[in-house]
Amino acid sequence: MAAVVAASERPPRPSARRAEGLRGTSQPHGRGLGLHCPGCHPPPCLAHILQESMHAYAANVYTSVTEELNRGKQRKFIAVEQEFFRLWWSRVATDTQKHQVHQLVKEGRLEFIIGGQVMHDEAVTHIDDQILQLTEGHGFLYETFGVRPQFSWHVDPFGASAATPTLFALAGFNAHLISRIDYDLKEDMQKAKELQFVWQGSPSLAESQEIFTHVMDQYSYCTPSHVPFSNRSGFYWNGIALFPNPPEDGVYPNMSVPVTDASLSLYAQTMVANIKERAAWFRTQDVLWPWGCDKQFFNSSVQFANMDPLLAYINNHSEEFGVTVEYATVGDYFHAIHDRDVTWSIRNQQDFLPYSTEPFQTWTGFYTSRSSLKGIARRASSCLYAGESMFAQYVLKNPRGPLSKPESLEQLQKLRWAVSEVQHHDGITGTESPKVRDMYVDNLMEGMLAVKKLMASIILDVFWAEKKEELQAGVSDRDSGKQGSEVGPCAVVYNPLAWTVTTFVTVTVHSPGVMVLDESGHPVPAQIQNSTYSQSTYDLYILATIEGLSYRRYYIKTTGKFEEAHQESTSIARVFQFGRKSKKSSHYSGKRLFPVTNECYSILMDRDTNLMHSITERESNQTVQVTQQFLEYKVNADLEHGPISDNYLFTPDGSAVQASDVVGLEIVAGKLVTEIRQYFYRNFTVKDYTYAAYSRIYSIPKGYDGKLLCHRIEQEYRVGPLDLNREAVLRTSTDLNSGQVLYTDNNGYQMQRRTYRAYVNNTVARNYYPMVQTAFMEDNRSRLVLLSERSHGVSSQGNGQIEVMLHRRLWNNFEWDLNYNLTLNDTSVVRPTLWLLLGPKPVTTALYQMSRMALEHRPVVIFGELPINNQMPPGYLQKDAPTLPSSLHLQILSIPGWQYGCNHTEHLQNLQKGHRKESGPDLSRVLLRICHLYEVGEDPDLSQPVAVNLKSLLQSLGTVASVEERSLTGTWDVKDLNRWRWKTAKLESQDFHRSSRMPLGNSTFLLHPKEIKTFFIYFQEQ
Repeated sequence: MAAVVAASERPPRPSARRAEGLRGTSQPHGRGLGLHCPGCHPPPCLAHILQESMHAYAANVYTSVTEELNRGKQRKFIAVEQEFFRLWWSRVATDTQKHQVHQLVKEGRLEFIIGGQVMHDEAVTHIDDQILQLTEGHGFLYETFGVRPQFSWHVDPFGASAATPTLFALAGFNAHLISRIDYDLKEDMQKAKELQFVWQGSPSLAESQEIFTHVMDQYSYCTPSHVPFSNRSGFYWNGIALFPNPPEDGVYPNMSVPVTDASLSLYAQTMVANIKERAAWFRTQDVLWPWGCDKQFFNSSVQFANMDPLLAYINNHSEEFGVTVEYATVGDYFHAIHDRDVTWSIRNQQDFLPYSTEPFQTWTGFYTSRSSLKGIARRASSCLYAGESMFAQYVLKNPRGPLSKPESLEQLQKLRWAVSEVQHHDGITGTESPKVRDMYVDNLMEGMLAVKKLMASIILDVFWAEKKEELQAGVSDRDSGKQGSEVGPCAVVYNPLAWTVTTFVTVTVHSPGVMVLDESGHPVPAQIQNSTYSQSTYDLYILATIEGLSYRRYYIKTTGKFEEAHQESTSIARVFQFGRKSKKSSHYSGKRLFPVTNECYSILMDRDTNLMHSITERESNQTVQVTQQFLEYKVNADLEHGPISDNYLFTPDGSAVQASDVVGLEIVAGKLVTEIRQYFYRNFTVKDYTYAAYSRIYSIPKGYDGKLLCHRIEQEYRVGPLDLNREAVLRTSTDLNSGQVLYTDNNGYQMQRRTYRAYVNNTVARNYYPMVQTAFMEDNRSRLVLLSERSHGVSSQGNGQIEVMLHRRLWNNFEWDLNYNLTLNDTSVVRPTLWLLLGPKPVTTALYQMSRMALEHRPVVIFGELPINNQMPPGYLQKDAPTLPSSLHLQILSIPGWQYGCNHTEHLQNLQKGHRKESGPDLSRVLLRICHLYEVGEDPDLSQPVAVNLKSLLQSLGTVASVEERSLTGTWDVKDLNRWRWKTAKLESQDFHRSSRMPLGNSTFLLHPKEIKTFFIYFQEQ
């Protein structure tokens, strides 16, 4: 057999947390078992911020590994996450070291695995953000080394999503590797030798984007640490990294017993025994034996000095051991098993969520941990999405505009990095320490500020360009002083979606006496009402219809004639207050009801409880009983008294209990907006409420397309601060006969059917699932859909029930949590948003995809002052705006700025010659990505393939000169991408050639259900 050896790093969690092992890689060769692959995945941050980790160990990993690989031609190493490597490359590495790295990469002895900025989490991240961080890393690697990662090493995310294999297949990967799946499932798969399979993660794409997947065995991604001849960890000659400074004498804690004449045979026997144990769980004689773990190889001279003689000893005694071993990369391992004549089983679209390591260690708490961070991360992603398309349009339409293009690209790049790094599996998950959370938040907020400044600069530049054109054309009468002479508050509203959107945007004003005018000076429907959050301000709702990738300007004009203003265009809402009511004291619940209605829904409120009673979808006249209440799970804090909850784990101490007995109610009713404000108090005696829910429905005037706007109930919540060791949920109870079957999304890409299961232990937590964007339940007549702007844990704990975990505040005395400050004592107030859609399945199916995108990418409002010109034409970006059919979504329109050429051979030749463009970013290449939103058979019309002519779609941006279809991250021309095909019972061929889904012409492409297509677009110079 042959074994491969690998290495890696990051602050290790205790073994009680893992029920799994250490990290590395291996490959097959020769007889016997074993491949040994050293490698590295330094996490950007868990307990220490980026700069601390770079100083303490991360920079030393790359410096020392580069040096050691050059000392032994047999040595190999894998590097996983690019954020630390890029920092080392740009700030630490010398020219000599860079030259050495280039050579090592060329020789295949340093292999970049995954290649993204980080190893992203798979449960709570959105697919667009996963693609972003992968694209950022791949662009750097291809530009710098000409390499394109082809294998994954997704060993540390807490559960595995079925969207990930599709993502990696689209990026050009040949094999996928995971580790953290449910402990009892892994045990069963080990016994049955089913840890390797071909995964068809997407039911619609099926075999066209399948990928071979390897699940690490029970020892996981680290080298087994127990050796029978020492009380120290074995195989970890580095020891443990020290913070904040490396030790001056080079002696680290817990360094393993060195390999000497006395210990060599003992180490070899231990290693061979483990290799043989693992071999019994796989179908080939090739064993992947990882070498290393979190935060390892920071002193790789010590590691290799011990590894070399150990491997040599085993190979010199291969007849005795029945094993040969060699250094190898992950790619070496997968090459070896791909060459084996094995027919692999096929796994369907089922994911590996949730993840448990023991009966009472269910990792479902992180679905909600640090809800504020999750919300900021998604808002930042949406801000970046808007900024990218606005900047791309500006560059194409204003090639000689006054804004500095390289500086503007740097502003976007800042937010790209911030959004990328927070996707880490100890980032957006909320499983980091408070100071690391603060680092993420600061980077995101600074990045958003930079991009919003860029967008404001673009708007001002375009405004004055328009103004100049008008003056030159004689449109404005400068002598009269009537046109453009008045300066007033202006809300510029940008729609980043490639659809026309009709929605309300909200602006805070300090006086109710206002009216709203559009660019032409015409009144705009609006409503003003008392602010939801402040007693000294007002919320101004402006009804806006904005074409795709365009903006509108809305001038907010103060008028002293209050009544006249409101008669003309702006209505004022009336407030109806209801006293506090207690559910316990009410004996008449359901008998005194009153309606809150618009054209799509009739919501009945119960006057005896101040709670919702039912919702009727008016077109179908179907009524569903709906009641919403806040509940809390109480959790244990003392390990001596039982299992605990923390950042990662959810371990409730019983069922959820009512969080409030008393509910206050206000109805804010207007012509356009009606808002139901509910305040939840612990009891009658307390002054302050702990929870609040604000539900809004909209009435759309004639002449506006308000189908999406009318068919949703927007709910915003205020939760916290919580009492200690409480986990807060919103439970929606209905009379739908759902059978406790719940549907939740994988990363905003596809839905998973979740059937409630009873377990011996921890049943509540093990029936929690991540909701990134969408969850729904249904029966044979109606479906209730929940859409979210951040990730939550979600569950169905009863028939017709769906509960969403909104917030967590915890503390425990677990030493590891205390040492890393991971007790999650989160005292914040969070304000998440959900949109509810209710109706027959055909109705909700037709609406929910566009609705979830409308929530994710709400219009960006930039507030300032501009001159009012009553003859100003519509917004500059609105001329022939790009518009996609409702089943397609524009995932990205951006100018990435990479400096590599599209001809792979020429690019490699230039790198070999040392030629790199130094002229600044490439502004001529536009990155365009479009996805089909629907599954095969999901809707009779919307699930059909759609042809898109890119020249026609983008004609308002300029004349398209050429179109190249690329891999997901842009580094492959799809004509050159032939992924490996793995032998299955259905398929015997070994090479994957693209199907007949080829372009219909030079610029017309057909998108099938769930397809994602990526293009480089080049425009003719203006």
